[in-house]
Amino acid sequence: MTRVAIVGATGYTGGELLEILIRHPRVKVTSLTAKLEKAIQIDDEFPRFRGRVDLPCTPLDVADVCEKADVVFLSLPHGVSMKFALLFHGEGKKIIDLSADFRFTDPAIFEEWYGMSHGVKELLSEAVYGLPELHAEEIRKSRLIANPGCYPTGAILALAPLFHHRLVALDDVIVDSKSGVTGAGRKASLALSFGECNESFRAYRVGRHQHTPEIEGELSRISGAPIHILFTPHLAPMERGILTTAYLRPLKKVSAEALIDLYTKFYGRAPFVRVMENGRLVDTKNVRGLNYCDISVVVDGRTGRIVILSAIDNLVKGAAGQAVQNMNLVCGFPETMGLI
Repeated sequence: MTRVAIVGATGYTGGELLEILIRHPRVKVTSLTAKLEKAIQIDDEFPRFRGRVDLPCTPLDVADVCEKADVVFLSLPHGVSMKFALLFHGEGKKIIDLSADFRFTDPAIFEEWYGMSHGVKELLSEAVYGLPELHAEEIRKSRLIANPGCYPTGAILALAPLFHHRLVALDDVIVDSKSGVTGAGRKASLALSFGECNESFRAYRVGRHQHTPEIEGELSRISGAPIHILFTPHLAPMERGILTTAYLRPLKKVSAEALIDLYTKFYGRAPFVRVMENGRLVDTKNVRGLNYCDISVVVDGRTGRIVILSAIDNLVKGAAGQAVQNMNLVCGFPETMGLI
């Protein structure tokens, strides 16, 4: 059994990680930590684990975690995770980092979009961007995985085949995403309270959301050319899920049937991408609690535009599930183990 630790176990992602990992046949959760004054039982924080997990959640002690775990999931805020990643990496641990701290090879991009300095630049060259559908082989060989953001996961998977084959105008890309409120994390906030979110739908950080350069970076790598997108995120009055709609201009006339065939072949070996057929449109309720990214392909005959839609659960494929998928690759387990 592989011993795993969850550092930051009391957040939404930490709870989702624990939910997945306690059912994983090759894993034993041996350490749970959080920013606490004293130890608590994890079911005090998440009552659903009562009678299922007999493990305390303790203040973080790096030496204790290193003694107990082989793989460490870092579910910590941006800017905090990097210093602990350095410590665990120095002790030879395998690390799945769910913050943005290692998602960019260029620290200047992180510093510009996240508004803080990067203090562990020496590890950036060792980190692998943890989108398994595009980087499985690199992930298998790495000890430091930068788990992608939730919005970038849905957007990149929706667009990768088109950019790989250079089928669309690279300077005319609009990405529009709607997320449930858990995407903002488990913290007290007036803007995220029930009275503010219920019966409301709003955009936020228009033109300046920190996931923009993450999406652009991967699409640039895939296409081999610099990409700039117009990305607009929205907060939807639901608990979880992300629906992404991307609008693109094809370089030549193409049918939906041809594109569906292209997507099906591109993701033929990707167990967690489901390409819809026969005009079916994706829906967040059909990926809730699952590690799938569902994709629909539409060609608007009137305008000639390509419309790609994707749906993921932001807490699973957008965070914890993808992290476990990455752990499976790093540890040599079947990619789908514990996730289907």
